[in-house]
Amino acid sequence: MKRVRLSYPYVFVWMPIFIIAPMLFVLYYAFFRDGQFTLEYARSVVAEGTYLGAFWNSLWIALATTAACLLLGYPVAYILSNMKKRTAALISLLFILPMWMNMLLRTLAWKLLLFDGGVFQQVLSFFGAGKVQLLYTPGAVLLATIYDFLPFMILPIYTTLQKLDRSLVEAAHDLGANSVQTFTKVILPQSIPGVISGITMVFVPAMSTFAVSTMLGGKQVILLGEVIEEKFLSGTDSVLGVGSALSLVLIVLVILSMVIMNRIDKDNSASGGTLW
Repeated sequence: MKRVRLSYPYVFVWMPIFIIAPMLFVLYYAFFRDGQFTLEYARSVVAEGTYLGAFWNSLWIALATTAACLLLGYPVAYILSNMKKRTAALISLLFILPMWMNMLLRTLAWKLLLFDGGVFQQVLSFFGAGKVQLLYTPGAVLLATIYDFLPFMILPIYTTLQKLDRSLVEAAHDLGANSVQTFTKVILPQSIPGVISGITMVFVPAMSTFAVSTMLGGKQVILLGEVIEEKFLSGTDSVLGVGSALSLVLIVLVILSMVIMNRIDKDNSASGGTLW
């Protein structure tokens, strides 16, 4: 009972002020104009091609970021889980340290690296690649989002692999399984909860990001979060209504992705942590 009381400030103060109240404001501005219910903003979101383009940009950037982080993060997490705890803790700290820096500063650093005459441009020129446009491209946005969210994929997978029942791995080897069979039949199924957690932690913020596209994409790559930011900063009621409707679309997508991931996690747990 005493532990439950520790949650009271969050439940009765933090949630109403910083979660429920903002959501109610978004709902009001999305469906009400001058105190009257309206679907005008919702229709404009569906009909306007710019918004649909921003939506698809956000979706493919989020999916590509999640896939790249999984492909890069899983091997790193697996290697860390097989290291000595002190060494793994030190290397994990190196992944976490950049997260202590403001995201805008990290994005600005990428802008300095990618601009014409920057470090990357000089390296490409050294190898005879000539002048290549790096900044204000979809690749620049994708590269920065992968860099920003990669630790969110590595850490949950690493935590799960640390708790791996090593006796099952030894038993698989004793029964004649090779390294590939041991990984696919024993290690990977047991790490699925960490993978699902990592996918959720990467996809959700990548879907709603806006600072990266603003600084590295210019007007060439417009994401949904960037459009929402512009609408809310304009301040007029009609534009606030459109921004709120777009925010609801984003919220629904985020909730839907979390429901799907939770369902997959439950199905995996019900099947005993196996893939087949």
